[in-house]
Formats: sequence, C-alpha cells, structure tokens
Amino acid sequence: MSDDTSQEWEIRCDLAAAYRLIAHFGMDDLISTHLSARLPGKAHRFLLNPYGMMFDEITASSLVVVDPEGHAIQKEDETKINNAGFTIHSAVHMARDDAHCVIHTHTLAGMAVAAQEQGLLPLNQKSMCFYGNIAYHNYEGVALDLGERASLLRDLGTKDVMILKHHGLLTVGRTTSEAFLNMYLLEQSCRVQIAATQGGQRIALPSDKLASHTAEQFQRKGYNRNPRPWAALKRRLDRLSPGYAT
Repeated sequence: MSDDTSQEWEIRCDLAAAYRLIAHFGMDDLISTHLSARLPGKAHRFLLNPYGMMFDEITASSLVVVDPEGHAIQKEDETKINNAGFTIHSAVHMARDDAHCVIHTHTLAGMAVAAQEQGLLPLNQKSMCFYGNIAYHNYEGVALDLGERASLLRDLGTKDVMILKHHGLLTVGRTTSEAFLNMYLLEQSCRVQIAATQGGQRIALPSDKLASHTAEQFQRKGYNRNPRPWAALKRRLDRLSPGYAT
C-alpha cells in the first residue's frame, strides 16, 4: 500500500468514525446533514457521505470522493451525494487550507439556538470556550445555490465554529478529531442554553472579562487538539460499532 493510499484509508476511517459518533450522541438527522474530509493532494478532492445512508451505516469504504465541481469520482447510482452538502463543504474546503474536516448538523438544540436572536450565550465554561470566536450566517434558503458559497465564506472568515441562522451548526478542524470535538462542545453548549432558558427563568451571565479569560484558557490548553478524547471515542466505537473501519 502506497503512502498516499495508506493516508487516504486513515482519513476514511476517521471520517466514518465521526459519522457513527455523531449518530451515537444523537446529533444526526435521518439521512440529512453531512461531514467531509479533504484528501491529500492539490485538487481539493474531499470525502462525503453517499446520500441515502444513515450515519450509523457509514463505513470507510462507502464514503464518496468528490471533486471541486461536485462530480462524484465514482459514477454509480448508489454514490450520489447531497447537493446542499456539496455547496457547503466545497466552499470551505476550497477556500480554507486549514479546514481538513467540516461537520454540519441539524440538532434540536442547535436549530433552537440558531433561531434565537442573541445567538450562543456564555452560560457555562463549555460555551465560554467559543466566546468571541463564533461566526453567524444568515439563512438564504436550502443550500442548493452555489452563489451562497461566497457569503458563507465571508461570514465564516477564519473562525472554526459557525451558527447557521434558522438552520443548524457547522464546525471545521485541522483534523477530523478537532472538528468533531468542536462540534461536540458546540452542541453541548446549545443543549445547556435551551435547558437553562426553557422555563423562562432569569439567567446569570458572566462578565465579558471572565468569558474572554476562559476562552483564552481553552485556546492555550488546545482542548480540541488533545488526542486523548478522540482515541477514547474510537475505543468506544470499536466496542459498540466496529464495522465503521471496513
């Protein structure tokens, strides 16, 4: 096996693991939403799920190779991709060299916060880790128009976390692990916000100084670059759903 082939298989296994973990933690949405990972090389090819498969069915070998124009390299009917997924993921992969993995979800908590005018609040240390580093993108309809890529990229900028208003959540990472940990923390932050505000009770917000200090602590610690959580998550997956790496 060549080095490129070996590297691609490793990327495939990690992305398939992320799909199944998204399902395991209740962050999937039937066959909708998508995760992608860039493949080695200069052609901006990336892997995307075949449209129609549940996330807990995804395997490393089932992932589809997509080129920058949206054409699946494999032409079989069963490897057709979600067109909205292509619009979102191709935009980020083609413009952000550091975005090796992109994750997009439609969770109940994520969609609920995306519908709130104030966006994500720094209610706890999980959400404080994103303080000052969250991008927002206004809804433009179902993401089928390639023209939306320009505004999506403008809104994302250099940030790794974005709330798509009236839509859902998006995270990117230099690795699949980093993108997944970003999404896990963002999702937990949204769940806390919905739980804390659903009864209409008054909430206590930290000072801007404290929230900023906490965000700096998380950034220095590199919470999303620590290899231990991802290794632990894959061990769990090896016990619960080992078929992902096939």
